[in-house]
This record gives sequence, C-alpha cells and structure tokens, in this order.
Amino acid sequence: MEVSGLPVELWQLILSYLRLPDLGRCSLVCKAWYELVLSLDKTRWRQLCLGCLEHRHPNWPNQPSVEPRSWREAFKQHYLASKTWTKNTQDLESSNCLSLFRRRKGRRQLCVGAAGEFSSLRAALAAASPYDCLVLLPGVHEEQGEVLLKVPVEVVGQGNLGDVALLASIDQHCPTARLCNMVFMPARFTSVLYKTTSGYVQFDNCNFESGQLQIHAPGTCQVKFCTFSQSSIHLRSMALCVLENCEFTGSENASVTVEGCPSSDRNWACKHLAVLAKSCTPSMQEPDPAGCPTAKQDGWGESLLGPVRTCEIVVGEEQSSFLSAVGARALLGSAQEDTEFRENLQAAKEEECPALNSNSSDSDLHSDDEEDAQAVYKLPYQAHSLSHTLADVTHSRLQSNRLHALQRDLKLKSLQQELQQDKEAQSLANSLQGCIIRQCLFRDGKGGIFIYAQGQAKLEGSIFRDLTYAVRCIQNSKVIMLRNDIHHCKASGIFLRLSAGGLIADNNIHSNCEAGVDIRKGANPLVLCNKIHSGLRSGIVVVGNGKGIIRSNQIYGNKEAGIYILYNGNPAVSGNHIFQGLAAGIAVNENGRGQITGNIICENQWGGVDIRHGGDPVLRNNLISCGYSDGMVVGEHGKGLIEGNVIYGNKGCGVWMMSSSLPHLINNEISHNSIYGVAVFCRKDHAADYSHGQGRSESFQEEREGAGGENDSDSEEDYPAAQRPISVALVELNSINHNGAAGLHVKSSEALNIIANVIHANCDDGVTVLQSSQLTCIANNSISCNSREGVLVEAECQVELRGNGIYENSSHGIVSKGEGVIAENDIIGNHRCGLQLLQAADMKVTKNRIQSFRDYGIALFDEAKGLVQENLIFQGTSKKSILRPMSNAEDCIIQNNVLLTFKKRFDMECMLINPPARPHIEGGAPESCTAADGQRVSSITTRVDGGCHNHGSIFCTIL
Repeated sequence: MEVSGLPVELWQLILSYLRLPDLGRCSLVCKAWYELVLSLDKTRWRQLCLGCLEHRHPNWPNQPSVEPRSWREAFKQHYLASKTWTKNTQDLESSNCLSLFRRRKGRRQLCVGAAGEFSSLRAALAAASPYDCLVLLPGVHEEQGEVLLKVPVEVVGQGNLGDVALLASIDQHCPTARLCNMVFMPARFTSVLYKTTSGYVQFDNCNFESGQLQIHAPGTCQVKFCTFSQSSIHLRSMALCVLENCEFTGSENASVTVEGCPSSDRNWACKHLAVLAKSCTPSMQEPDPAGCPTAKQDGWGESLLGPVRTCEIVVGEEQSSFLSAVGARALLGSAQEDTEFRENLQAAKEEECPALNSNSSDSDLHSDDEEDAQAVYKLPYQAHSLSHTLADVTHSRLQSNRLHALQRDLKLKSLQQELQQDKEAQSLANSLQGCIIRQCLFRDGKGGIFIYAQGQAKLEGSIFRDLTYAVRCIQNSKVIMLRNDIHHCKASGIFLRLSAGGLIADNNIHSNCEAGVDIRKGANPLVLCNKIHSGLRSGIVVVGNGKGIIRSNQIYGNKEAGIYILYNGNPAVSGNHIFQGLAAGIAVNENGRGQITGNIICENQWGGVDIRHGGDPVLRNNLISCGYSDGMVVGEHGKGLIEGNVIYGNKGCGVWMMSSSLPHLINNEISHNSIYGVAVFCRKDHAADYSHGQGRSESFQEEREGAGGENDSDSEEDYPAAQRPISVALVELNSINHNGAAGLHVKSSEALNIIANVIHANCDDGVTVLQSSQLTCIANNSISCNSREGVLVEAECQVELRGNGIYENSSHGIVSKGEGVIAENDIIGNHRCGLQLLQAADMKVTKNRIQSFRDYGIALFDEAKGLVQENLIFQGTSKKSILRPMSNAEDCIIQNNVLLTFKKRFDMECMLINPPARPHIEGGAPESCTAADGQRVSSITTRVDGGCHNHGSIFCTIL
C-alpha cells in the first residue's frame, strides 16, 4: 500500500497501535515506510520506552523531566543493553535491528510463587536449563540458605517494581545471568545480596535495600536503572563494569567501593561492555559562551555568593577603561573615600616637608611664558635604559594594546581545546577501564565513591549531593571525573591522597562545607575546566606534598581562598579565572610552593594572592585586578618569585609586603591601584592576625608534622625558586605607575633592594621611605612625573640612592631627613628643589647631576650635615642662587661642585651624555646625543652665587 494513499497523521494514528515486532517489519518495507516509522518518535516510540517494565525514563534519576533527543534511539540502547548477558554463546547473537529476539530452542519460562510451578527460587533453579526465564510472581520470596546460581538464567519479577521482593543471598557460579524488576532484601544470616567471582551479571530496574553486592574479578557486571537504599557495591580488581542511571541513598559507608588494580584476566563480557560504553559516550561539548554560571539558587550558594558576575576584563582605549565593567563600577563607588584619603595624605606630607620660601624669579612668570621657559631650560632624558618601559605606561594606546593582548592570551580554554593540546588528558578522558559510572545520583549518605589500592573508576554525568564526601581516591588509585555535579558535601567534595591521580574535568563543584577539591600526600591529578564555587571554605586545597595540574578552571565565590597551598604543596596552577572570592584568590602558606602562571585573579575581597609563613611560590604572567583589597600580599616570612604579572586597579595596594618577607618582585606592571603601588611594612604579623582563617577546622596535623621533612627531589629540579639563596627582599624591573598614593612606600625593619624600576605618575611621592633601620638600596630606577616628591626619606632612615633618574616630579626631586648616600643620580626638571636636606639629615651627596626647573638645585636646612661634592648643577628658571646652603651645621661640607648657567638658547641634548641619562643599566641603548644641526655646543659659563663654605667651590668653563 502506498503511503501517499492516506494523510500522514492518519498513518501515525494507525501505526501507534502496533507492537514492537510489527513496527520493525513495517520499517523494512521501503524508504517511505521507514521514514514513517521514524516519525513516531514522540508518540509510539515514547510509549514503548516508558511502558517497558524493564526500563525507566532515559534520563532517570537526575533529569526525569528532560526528554531524550530521540525516544527510539533511547529504546534501542535499552533493548540492546538488556541482551548483553546472552552474548557469550555463538548461537544467541543479538540482531542489530529491533526485530524479534532470536530465542534459543527449548527456552522455557518457569513461574515461581504460590500459584506457580515452583514454590521457591531454589527449586526452580534446580529444574532450570541454560537461558531459561524464571518469573517470580508478585509477593515476598524468602530463601533460608545461600542460593547457588549454577546455570545461566534470567530472573524477572512480574508486575510493577515493588510487587516482587526477594529475601536471599545469591552466589553466582555460572558465566552469565540477568535479574530484573525485583526488590532485593538481605536474608537473616548475611548482608550480602549477590556475589560473583567469575561470571557476568546484569541488573535492570531493581531495588536493593540494606545489603551489598560483591563483584570480584574476573567477574563483572552491568547495573542499570537500579535504586540502592542503604546499600552498596563492592568491586574488586574490576577490568570493566558499567553502572548507569542508578540512585544511591542513605549509605552508611561508601555507596561504591572500587578496590585493586584492574585485572588482566578479563571476563568474556568485557568486550561487549566496552562497545556499549563507547556507543553511549556523550560528546565533549563547548562550554556555554554566556560566561560564568550562576550559583544554585538553593541553600548556601545563594547566601554566600548572590548574583554572580562575569570575570571578563573589558579593555578600552583610554587608561581609565582598563578595568572590568564591574571593577570600574566598584572603584567609582569608593572614589569619594579614596579622594578623602589622598587629601589627608597630601596634607600630612605638606606638614612633613615645609615649602622652600624663596623669592626666585620663576614665581613671577606668567603662564603664557611657561612653555617657552621649559623649552629653554629642559634637559632631555628620554634616552635612558628604561625609556621603552616608560613609553608603555605613558602612551595609553600602547598600554591598552598590552592589556588586550594579555586578556586574549589568558582567555579561558574549553575542555575540547585542553584535550587537543594535552595528550595525557585526552588519553585519560577516552580510557575505558575499571568501573564506569554514568548518570547516577548519590545523595543523603556518608560517601559516594571510594577508590583505593590502585583501583580505577570513571564517573560521567552523575550528581553527588548531601553526602559527607563525594569521591575519595587514595593509594595510587586513579579517578576520571567528567561533567559531574558535586555539591553540599559535609566535608570536601573530592579528596585525593597517597599518590592518587586521574582527571577531574568539566565538573560543577559548589556549596561544599570544606574544599571543593582536596589534594594531599603526593596526589597528582589533572584538574581542568571545572566550575568550583560557593564553597564554605576554599575552592581547591593542595596540602602535604600534594601536586597536581590545575588549569582552565573557573573558581569563584568561595568563602576562603580560591586555591589554598600549604605544607609543601606544589601544584602547577595556570590559565584559571579566580574571581569574586570572599577571601584571597590564591593563598600560599606554611611552606607551600607552586608554579602559578597565566591566571586571571580579580574582584576578590582580600588579596588577589596571599603569601606568608614560608610560602615560596613562583607567580608569572598573571592578571591580578579589581580586588577589593590589595592585589598581592606577602606576609610574615613570605617568599617567592613574582615575575611578569599585571597588578591593576585594586582598591588597596598593588603589592603589600612585610619587611620580614623575602620575595623577588621582578618585571611586574603595578598600576592604577587605589593606594600604594608597592608597600613594605614592618608591623609584626602574628599568625593569629591572619583572618583568612584557613584550616581552622580541617585536619592538617599529619601534613604539619611532615612539613619539616625533605622535599620531593624531582620537584626541586623543576623549581629554581626553592634553590635560589635570597637574603634581601628585591623589587626589580617593575613598572609602578598611576597608583593612588606613593608608588613605593617603605616602612621596613629589614634591608630592601629597589633596583631598575619605572616609578611614574603616582598620585603622591614616587618612593617614600618612612622607616628603614637597615639599608634600603634604591638604584638605577626611573622616578618621574609623580604628584609630589620623587623620593622622600624620613628621619633615622638608612638609604642609598645611586644611579637613579628622578625627572619632572611635581614637588622636590629628593627630600631627605635620614642618612646614607645620594650618588650618581640625575635629578632633573623637578618643579621644586632638586635635592632638599632637612632636620638632622646626614647624607653623602656626590657626583649627581641636578636641575630644578623653578627652584634650587640643592637646599640645606636646619641641622643637615654631610658631604656635598662633585655634583653638576644646571640652572633652572630661577635667577637667584642655584646652590643655597642654609644649614647651620658646621660639619656640612660643600666642595668641588660645578654650577652651570645658560647664556643663550641652544639644543640641550648633549648635557646628559657622559654618562648618558640615568638610569644607565648594562645593556641599555641610549640614543646619540649630538646637536640637531650636527654641531657641538661651544661653551657653557658657570658661576657660583650665595655664601661659600670654607673649602670654597670651583669656577670653571667647559669647552
């Protein structure tokens, strides 16, 4: 009959009454009939799938309200899976089509029950032939002793699930069996419901209550659409078994225990289970491009996190737009507070540094003449060794391009991209060995899955909730977790220790009472592309020589540190987005280490990175931005190599350091932070003051005791920071610019080296040294265009300033009340004095080149003393004395200084040529210093005005 003879709707109505075999025959008639049968997906195929007593909804128990993509395909998979137990014989191969099951000749159906042929299961098994079907009639079937299953049979409960209850302990001795549609309860004499040590067993649509399944290699099993109530499965040395669409509730211990290395002695069913597992493997899908997920709107997630915002950094063309949209709003909200802070700070500095009350002629200059005066007296300094770095921070487009490139490089990778680049992760994701657990629900019990003694398990698409822990993997075991949901655990969600490993990828781990992932004692997993959020403690904890590769995760909204490393934990942390935490983004404590590279750490309530108490990590190329406190905190006895990071737009300091710490801060971009760029304090930082509260209830006693032992020799070879000898904190080659207070604020009781930094356009002093009981060395820095002094040194501070370029600061170049050395600096173009010595300053000032645009080159006040000699002082716009000693101290020696005044206008590039403009760092490439017309300057006449010291000064002419 032609299909076109009737409307399609009428055909669909007719075909909806056909049984499964008849549908199969109709689909074989022709292509039109085949397509017509396929069109019944949401009608007849749905009825067949849901009406089968051996199956449940394809997405049960996790998403029973979500329809599958194809009901026909789901029914086909269920049907083929239910016939796996028959594939151990040659004459019972299942057909690939959905036609009749080819039954074995003589296969019988034996009824067990009060109205059946046999009164007990034991009697029916004694009379059964291989592959017979034993039907248990509705009722309770109880066996007094252990039942031995010696022939392959199928045991099916009649009626709906729950109508048949079997109280027995079954020991399988045959190669294959299937049990379906029954409630298993333990016999009075044992809690073991079923066990096998050699054969294959298949459970479909069963309930297990208060008992245990024991499957030992080379035996194996397939369990599907089953419920375990206060029951568990123990799998030993399993080569391959499959648990799908099962629900585990109320377990007193682990719901599934996987013990022992996968056996090399493989059961006949393993190859069929492997084919079935591969056919059901879900594809690796790209993550939702909408951004970070919102927290679950239930329980703790909502109360901790509230609305979750994106962590993407929006970069604009102007400097003010480099913050993320959210971060910008947050900073604007506190603009009034920051303004008040800066005004108070400015007033305090005015009191500390009294203005020079002079009658110099530049005070009478009109604003219209300012530009001409600058053209005459300005000494170009742009050719110094750090000029290329200075160009990046002064040119908004260059800085914008750099942040654009950084954001692009740090873009979060999808799991598919990670697997393409990491062959080890790809191999783990595709492996089929041990216990395969898919689309299961573990809830309201003590434990989910326990893997030990080299066991191996693969978990996909399952939900773990309201347990003590979800997964515990120890003793060289391996766990592979893909696309699971783990939340509201009373302890850590995933716990790995004792050299455990594996792959934890694309999971949603949230709202757990302890860490989302806990890695200890040599465990070394791959943690990729997870969402770890809304935890009551840290997101990830790495403790006690734990390792691991933590990459491309979104870690946000946790109550404590997003990643917490301590007691010699040494993970590789890269490419993660760590944001909106209620404490630090990353905390490294108690001799923790780690390679922390290429992460975006933003919008955290406390420091983006917190290092203290022996923490010694390597931090490279991270973006630490928009935090509500300091960008980075290096607390008491903190260490580490901090290199190549961008620390931007934080509401506190860019970097806050304790003077007792020994970090190496090198080549970082520290800019647009609301307070100091880098601050060094000497306040005693007791452990009790560490209000992160990390580990207050977690058990770290074993790790604490083992922390003093030897480190892993293999990790030492890959960790140069652990071997480098550092005795003085070092701030080197950083760009510290556009911060809300001083670029570098020092209040230290320890020695400090500040070398070759660009300190530019900060809203207060370039460098402020308020306390320095040991020597602070400030060498080869470019300190320019800051809103107040270039360098301020308070009383009783020990400072060595050498080889710096201090240019065009809005107040004095250097103001010192302390003691030390100021040698070989270029102090040029500052708006007030080049160098001012106050109170009881005791400085040796030698071989500097000094010019103040409007004021004195060098001014001495009060009881300032020391040695001022062999300095080259250029005239500014002031027509009064260039060097004006005002100190009354008799031991202040001023001698052999060269004072230069200009008689006519000419090109001034040659004035900073021998040596070139400072800072002059070995390997720098200063530009040529010839005049624009190719001619040399003929002469500069010099003179001295004002009072002279008893040693006098030298009049000279430079030809």
